[in-house]
Amino acid sequence: MVLTLFVICFCGSAVLGGAYLITQAPIASAQAEIINKALSGVLPVFDNNPSEEVYDMQIEGQTAKVYPALLNGAKAGIAVEVISTRGFGGPIQVLVGFFPDGTICNTALISHSETPGLGDKLDQRKSIFSLQFNGKNPKNFTLAVKKDGGQVDAITAATISSRAFCHAIDMAYKVFTEIDLQDGGQL
Repeated sequence: MVLTLFVICFCGSAVLGGAYLITQAPIASAQAEIINKALSGVLPVFDNNPSEEVYDMQIEGQTAKVYPALLNGAKAGIAVEVISTRGFGGPIQVLVGFFPDGTICNTALISHSETPGLGDKLDQRKSIFSLQFNGKNPKNFTLAVKKDGGQVDAITAATISSRAFCHAIDMAYKVFTEIDLQDGGQL
């Protein structure tokens, strides 16, 4: 019986391992495509490939990904990918594009586990919630929901999700200011 159980477990493990190896590359390719599409939506016009120049920075004990955008060799903007762990349903992964002066160009929700019909309204395809950040500079725009003294209109019945989205944008802005400081005031 022990030998039979061992053979069954071994075969099951081999099948799962093989399936992982077969699907690993297509999954990575699909994730890269999602990021590249999001980059073109959150950044100002650029002519380089930001996903090839990506680098990591630490913020609040997490790793943020930084995507520099260039136009004719000059810095056109920067995108920062962060994960807020404060979502109602779990982590919220957001990509935030900034102009060189720190103004938010656009945001993109990469992944989340928020409640369908409520927290998933963070997604631009489901509501206009995230559009209220476009054109705002966190230097003089309080990234918190109005209930918490900020300037952001929360999603009705999804305040926790709205707070998490604001937190993600705030983390991205902190990364942006670190880059700005490291580069001597220049992107």
